[in-house]
Amino acid sequence: MTLAGWIVALSAALIAWIVVGYPLAVLTLARHRPAPAIRRDAITPAVTAVVAVRNGAAWLATKLESLLAQDYPRDRLTILVVSDGSTDDTARVAAEYARRDPRITSLQVPHGGKAAALNAAVPHAAGELLVLTDVRQPLAPDCIREIVRPFADPSVGVVSGELRIRDAGGTATLPSTYWRLETSLRHALARVDSTLGATGPIYAVRRSLVRPLPPGLILDDMYLPLGAFFDGYRLVTEPRAVAWDEEMDVATEFRRKVRTLAGNYQLLRYEPRLLLPWRNRMFGHYLSYKIGRLLLPQLLIVLFVATIFLPAPARWPLLAFQLAGYLVAAADPWVPSTSPLKRVSAPARSVLAMMAAAFLAQKVFFVPPESLWIPTRTT
Repeated sequence: MTLAGWIVALSAALIAWIVVGYPLAVLTLARHRPAPAIRRDAITPAVTAVVAVRNGAAWLATKLESLLAQDYPRDRLTILVVSDGSTDDTARVAAEYARRDPRITSLQVPHGGKAAALNAAVPHAAGELLVLTDVRQPLAPDCIREIVRPFADPSVGVVSGELRIRDAGGTATLPSTYWRLETSLRHALARVDSTLGATGPIYAVRRSLVRPLPPGLILDDMYLPLGAFFDGYRLVTEPRAVAWDEEMDVATEFRRKVRTLAGNYQLLRYEPRLLLPWRNRMFGHYLSYKIGRLLLPQLLIVLFVATIFLPAPARWPLLAFQLAGYLVAAADPWVPSTSPLKRVSAPARSVLAMMAAAFLAQKVFFVPPESLWIPTRTT
């Protein structure tokens, strides 16, 4: 076999493992070799719900109403809204709710990004547990009651809730193929041992495990949970703790994915222990799940270039197969929703968009990280 042939074979094998092999492996492990099940008792510890927000006035009232409507003892729940230098009516809305209900505290800080806002919030949080939740996603009435249940097990340090998507009319919709797989993988990892982070819009952490966030940090929902993970705690999921989201426009979703993947690059600077197999008990999972996704665009580029140098006749069918995939993905916006081709073009477009996002995520090395915390628009 030629050098180009070996490169093609190796690249294709790695891509197949990252995209198909690893997900199947972790789902199988979760089913047949799970870690000991955790306790999920009905407990009511003191909770502080923290909403760090920049220019979120359009969603803040709905968010606070969902928090005030929680099926949780009134004297065990406080709410802290931190406005990160908002230039809209966020601070006014938060202050009005704080005047109406003593459980709510409104805090305004200069714009410094989400990490700075959360750092400012922690000294004002009185709860034994912190529930960190984004402004856009209202919570189901029993969300907090359910998300605290796994903390009855002393081995648990962080609990992720379940993010579900609905349309503007309030009807639940099927999440994208990507989000269904992502949710399944997170639940599977929690059964194997621990997730490698948390679900950003809704997660809870023991206050004693909270550590200061570095300035400009992009992913608090990975940095804080990983601190607990390296202290020996488990990071688990609670599918009954539901937060509702709306479908985002394509451009916003793409920027969100760029931001998330950029945060994975940045995280290696703050948590080099992730790359040490004697410190990271989930080392193999981390390489396949997180690092693998970051490397997929480069692997696809290497695969395509190496294919060009294959000897004929193997070169042409392999090139045609790759080009066909890219062309089908690029054509998806013009494919009618009723066409059978949509079943192929839509997933292909989603994969291509993720590859582009992973490639663009490298801009974190060239731009201020806080610039990646962007306003959100919905469809």
